[in-house]
Amino acid sequence: MEFLSPEEWSAVALSLRVAFWATLLSLPFGIAVAHVLARKEFVGKQLLNGIVHLPLILPPVVTGYLLLLTFGTRAPVGGFLEDTLGIVLAFRWTGAALAAAVMAFPLMVRAIRLAIESVDPKLEEAASTLGASRIHVFLTVTLPLTLPGIITGTILAFAKAIGEFGATITFVSNIPGKTQTLSSAIYSFLQVPGGEASALRLVVISIVIAMGALILSEVFARRVRQRIGAR
Repeated sequence: MEFLSPEEWSAVALSLRVAFWATLLSLPFGIAVAHVLARKEFVGKQLLNGIVHLPLILPPVVTGYLLLLTFGTRAPVGGFLEDTLGIVLAFRWTGAALAAAVMAFPLMVRAIRLAIESVDPKLEEAASTLGASRIHVFLTVTLPLTLPGIITGTILAFAKAIGEFGATITFVSNIPGKTQTLSSAIYSFLQVPGGEASALRLVVISIVIAMGALILSEVFARRVRQRIGAR
């Protein structure tokens, strides 16, 4: 990374940090929501599905503004978190992770949901008839068979989180060294004379990370499918 300036490297490192935590913390929720949408029938299911996918439809700036209204220091949830737990999300890197997680969540849920729906329910029913509990069936039957989809959804969410811009800059601003991610750094460099070279370097890194994530998702998912098929 010697060809990057300290400011450029800071943006890359922060983006990787934000994307990692955004993906890691949202994964359990993604699996749970995907399973509910794939296997359960209940009143309000379509509403839940719409809420989950809403970030894909809304302008990212709108999502960021809604996060600010909810998790800002003067907002109900944000004020409660600050007063009781000392957690501040607005204008912090943790807020950038939250914004990235919200924007990437629909991609994760959709990939995992499709994987769960591809599992034959008769396999789960067979395990249940043998006395296995629902949790045991999910952990030993459903989850292993959906691993390719989970891997794909996780890596796609990571790639999406790396490139998130609109919601992040609205919620946490664009503070170099604190909340300036790859996308916001590229935007900043393009606004100043002579910043095109720095912006281009970061664009290349963004493309490499995105393509690497897509290739890894295919490779890992294929290997898991082969192992499952070999059993």
